[in-house]
Amino acid sequence: MDTLKKIIIGIILVSGQTFATAQDNVIKAFGESYKLEKEGKNKEALEAMKRVYDEKSYEINLRLGWLAYLSGKFTESISYYNNAIGKLPMSVEARLGIVLPLSAMGNWNQIIGQYNKILSIDPQNSLVNYRMGVIYYERKQYDKAESYLKKVINLYPFDHDTILMLGWVKLQQGNYNQAKLLFNKALMANPADASAKQGLSLIK
Repeated sequence: MDTLKKIIIGIILVSGQTFATAQDNVIKAFGESYKLEKEGKNKEALEAMKRVYDEKSYEINLRLGWLAYLSGKFTESISYYNNAIGKLPMSVEARLGIVLPLSAMGNWNQIIGQYNKILSIDPQNSLVNYRMGVIYYERKQYDKAESYLKKVINLYPFDHDTILMLGWVKLQQGNYNQAKLLFNKALMANPADASAKQGLSLIK
């Protein structure tokens, strides 16, 4: 029995040491990748992380998704971000991450799908509500754009970008009085704003 106990303890100790070494290698890889990214060596940073790749790791997949995106490897980036989302489906950061390569590839319907999922998790997310407003403005779906932008305005009544965007929505809807009020408010936040001045010039 004593011999068996010693064998079991030995296995536990070796397993623990192996795990600790693996963790140290992962931490070193993250550190190296940050350093290389800061130096603009994105592909080298990507390779540094690939050397410690673990399909089960949310953090590694998230980091690789970002570095693959920076390296212009958009399909690869999407794959890593999808792996991260698969590990933690409620993660907002991974879904915001995957939007980057999707945007680079012009996959706007998939972006809207990701944004809708984020809003189902976090309905008051101001960044996503603003971006949805911009997307629907560009699609000339002004009523939809307004509904998203108003959510942001309710949370951040003096947010310059949202005020300005809502001003353009109101202008396109033909609601000139509200557009004028919003453009003037945008100028309070940024007196030199050329877009707000242009909007005002279009109101007779």
